[in-house]
Amino acid sequence: MPPRPRAARFDDEQETPMLGLEKKLMKQWEGKSAQELAEAPVTALEGLTKEDAEFLDKAFGIKTIRDLAKQKHFKWAQAIVALAD
Repeated sequence: MPPRPRAARFDDEQETPMLGLEKKLMKQWEGKSAQELAEAPVTALEGLTKEDAEFLDKAFGIKTIRDLAKQKHFKWAQAIVALAD
């Protein structure tokens, strides 16, 4: 029998499922809405340093989580891996 999916947590402002993603954020960003997080700097994500953010900005023009998610090379790479798996 496959494992039961966990219930999604909803942020209070927009009723958007966060699906446990709040655990992937720096502490000061926990509890923010998905809309706020999309516009947050990439350093809001656990493990991304200020230096990483500077590199992403210089190399790809990425400043926010939204920019990172929409970056075409990253999307292409995800599609290739999805097809490979």
